[in-house]
Amino acid sequence: MNTAENMTIDWDDRKTQAAAWFKDIRNQICAEFEALEDELSGGPKTDMAPGRFERTPWERPNSGQPNESGSILSGGGEMSVMRGRVFEKVGVNFSEVYGTFSPEFAKQIPGADESGGQFWASGVSLVAHMQSPLVPAVHMNTRMIVTSKSWFGGGADLTPMYPNEQDSAEFHAAFKECCERHDKDYPALKKWCDEYFFLPHRNEPRGIGGIFYDYMEDGWEGDFAFTQDVGKTFNTIYPALVRKSMNEGWSEEQREHQLIKRGRYVEFNLIYDRGTTFGLKTGGNTEAILMSMPPEVKWP
Repeated sequence: MNTAENMTIDWDDRKTQAAAWFKDIRNQICAEFEALEDELSGGPKTDMAPGRFERTPWERPNSGQPNESGSILSGGGEMSVMRGRVFEKVGVNFSEVYGTFSPEFAKQIPGADESGGQFWASGVSLVAHMQSPLVPAVHMNTRMIVTSKSWFGGGADLTPMYPNEQDSAEFHAAFKECCERHDKDYPALKKWCDEYFFLPHRNEPRGIGGIFYDYMEDGWEGDFAFTQDVGKTFNTIYPALVRKSMNEGWSEEQREHQLIKRGRYVEFNLIYDRGTTFGLKTGGNTEAILMSMPPEVKWP
């Protein structure tokens, strides 16, 4: 996008549209997940009450002073966390923040040097850790970031404790169709996901993958439509996979395997995840950023 085009764009309107959508898909997902809690009819957790999301707003008033990372942050968001009988812990968090990156961090973000470090970012981020070892954990996020440039990023990936070929095929097929509807390069986004969600120190993937994209600036309208479809696709395929296995029983041995497998999730998010780094470097809400941590985990 050239400078003349950039000057004619109503960025406030685009930011408003994007932030509204991230809130909307958050609401849709929370409603679907609460429906799953109500539907549980088998397995060892049926004596529990169905879970419900607890929402906690947070805000960073503009003090004009740098935080510990050197960035100046304003804005806020809302944590939505549920602990239930299907979802042992799930967070679906919305945020909208803006301010000035520290000079050091600005060098790592496209367009931030040219914007004097100024940025705006909004998105929704989700991580679900399940009660049943037979139901896969999952991650999904979509976001829009503006510096002197603007782009969308996000994706979704599945982490089964016990890989199921049919579940994996259905998950990948759903996002392949999503990409094809918007003329996006599915093989490239799938490959990016496989490479991103990989633990070099373990020499193993975090899960069975999905799609991952970042710095997408092919055209705002088309990229926004694709980002919306990623959220809608997730909210269709993942609940369908949960319903297939959530009523089955499981053994203590399977639970132990689940807890050890979760350790890989923790290792990735604390060592490699760019979203975690971005949130902490910009002074975001620590509890919301670390919402992705499972409630119980073991290392052998």
